[in-house]
Amino acid sequence: MAQRLERTPVPGRRKAEVLGLAAELFARDGYASTTVRDIADAAGILSGSLYHHFPSKEAIADAIISPLLSEVLTSYEAIVAAGGPPREAFEALANASLMALERHRAAAVVYEQDRRQLAALPRLAHLADAERTIERAWTTVLERGIADGEFRGGLDARIAYHLIRETIFSVARWHVPGEQPDLERISDQYLRILLDGVVRAKRKKERRD
Repeated sequence: MAQRLERTPVPGRRKAEVLGLAAELFARDGYASTTVRDIADAAGILSGSLYHHFPSKEAIADAIISPLLSEVLTSYEAIVAAGGPPREAFEALANASLMALERHRAAAVVYEQDRRQLAALPRLAHLADAERTIERAWTTVLERGIADGEFRGGLDARIAYHLIRETIFSVARWHVPGEQPDLERISDQYLRILLDGVVRAKRKKERRD
């Protein structure tokens, strides 16, 4: 009988598996409350072995969050540079955000709940720059829409951005294991509410002669 050969795990694949497990733990328990040993136990390896893949817990968090931010920032840069009508650009920013959050759901939760703490860490200081770039993209589109008269006058672009940001990132927390969110429906309803409101316009009463 031929000897059965054991397959050696592909390092890149194993690293991705560890990152996925760490992301879920960070999202569930928070970055501060999750230890390297927790991640190693979840991955079925010794804590020391984890350092063959990552030099620190900070490095793990960076590797989890960076792909999300890279995708968002690349999309935002292209949308703003295109210089389309403000409403179309607004919709594009929202859709790009929702798609990125779905692809990186756990990372989005970690970033949202722990970003201030993480940004204070030396390895993750770039998060503050990313946050400013994200804000600038949204406020640029909002201010352009206000100036063009496409968005309501008197709107504070910065306040509007923070409200929009909170509602977008909250979508990542709606995840139900085993279920895929209907992003098309979520996006449609989200944009309807933000751009058209929830109050039905009152009909003007017809004057009687």
